[in-house]
Amino acid sequence: LLGPNGSGKSTLMNIITDNLKADSGEITYTSDDGVTENVLKMGVRFREKLGFMPQYPGLYPNFTVERFMWYMAALKGLSREKAKADIPAILAAVELDDVPRRKIGALSGGMKQRVVIAIALCCEPELLIADEPTTALDVTIQAQVLSMMRELRDRLGTSMLLITHDLGIVAQTCDDVAVMYAGEIIESGTAEDIFLGERHHPYTAGLFDSIPDLEKKAARLKPIPGLMPDPTNLPKGCPFSPRCSHCMEICTEQRPATTTNGTHKLRFHLFTDSEGGCKND
Repeated sequence: LLGPNGSGKSTLMNIITDNLKADSGEITYTSDDGVTENVLKMGVRFREKLGFMPQYPGLYPNFTVERFMWYMAALKGLSREKAKADIPAILAAVELDDVPRRKIGALSGGMKQRVVIAIALCCEPELLIADEPTTALDVTIQAQVLSMMRELRDRLGTSMLLITHDLGIVAQTCDDVAVMYAGEIIESGTAEDIFLGERHHPYTAGLFDSIPDLEKKAARLKPIPGLMPDPTNLPKGCPFSPRCSHCMEICTEQRPATTTNGTHKLRFHLFTDSEGGCKND
């Protein structure tokens, strides 16, 4: 899930974790047995399936790793006895089996992030939500943490929703991609659709243009002009229209419909039936 600050990613996460109530709409979740349900009506049953890795984890520096995991397991409804039995294996899975009695404040940034992964895995969740899990880490530790997350995902059969603005991480980790802007998904598809496709929403294209090309040292970056709109005062038409080089009159008056081409979906007025075989949903 890609999107700039203010696009609605945190709002979505707070709805999923039941910290905010939705005014309308639904969020669907399909379980391992193929049953699809509306998350907003599942309540605690959904949260029991969920592991959450926050962007800025509030870790208690004077707690030992073991004690903090007991504490978080209790908040998830696990008994101390079950947590005590499971924690050694979980810590071993994230390569922290030698630090259960060390205070969290004495750990490095990478080790703290592994503690957060361990907490998220306490209940062996069906869905792991990772919100910018490597933001504060250097590239070497970042690569180790991402490799560990992929290995655990595959070994435990856990689905993962990764929230990030790092296209490199997306390319390495994700099967499907959704791009958010101003509270809605403006483009979605497989990783191949996003990284190898010829047509993109101009915001997605702007993200790619903002990546430095090391083979063209003299080339200047192409930043996306303008700023995110105020979410409480969005433009009448397409919310990206004030920043878009393709803006047409219809863009300032009417919200674009979703156009679909196979697994690739776009909300952009420029692509119509006569321009590429896309169709309106």
